[in-house]
Amino acid sequence: MVSGEENMMQEIYQRGPIACGIAVPDSLEEYTGGIYKDTTGDQNIVHDISVVGFGVENGVKFWTVRNSWGSHFGNEGFFRVERGINNIAIESDCSWATVKDTWTDDQRHKLTAEEKNDPRNPVKENLVPEENFLSPKMCREERVVFPGGEKRPEVHSWEELSADQVPNAWDWGNVNGKNYLSW
Repeated sequence: MVSGEENMMQEIYQRGPIACGIAVPDSLEEYTGGIYKDTTGDQNIVHDISVVGFGVENGVKFWTVRNSWGSHFGNEGFFRVERGINNIAIESDCSWATVKDTWTDDQRHKLTAEEKNDPRNPVKENLVPEENFLSPKMCREERVVFPGGEKRPEVHSWEELSADQVPNAWDWGNVNGKNYLSW
């Protein structure tokens, strides 16, 4: 678990994207660009997203967020939300994990027959693909052990930084021109 602006920035910078619960006011569903700021004060967490980076534009601090609503939403599935004010409760309920490196060798999961036929997988006939929810086992690892120890993109060290050492902007979708977000 991680919460609070500085702790979240540290976690994102050191280890990668984090998952956060957010409130979803009606205006967020209409988001098309810019830095989103809810003015209703909605803090009722009903949805999870990935915070992949942070920055500052024209003096306004923001989080870069990857949403699950498809590429038609926002900016190709991403949006920015004002940072440092717990807007839509984004800074109150987050989690992190050490991610599995699937990008170096372009390792995409291939569904096996055993996984397809797993009774925990509630795939039903005649449903559109979005309605075929796979069990959490399908594309996730309970625990990943790297033979030579944990590995990460060779971007910076693992040492925790003081708050003033964390950069003002960071985005795992563009680290020196390379996208480290998982498939």
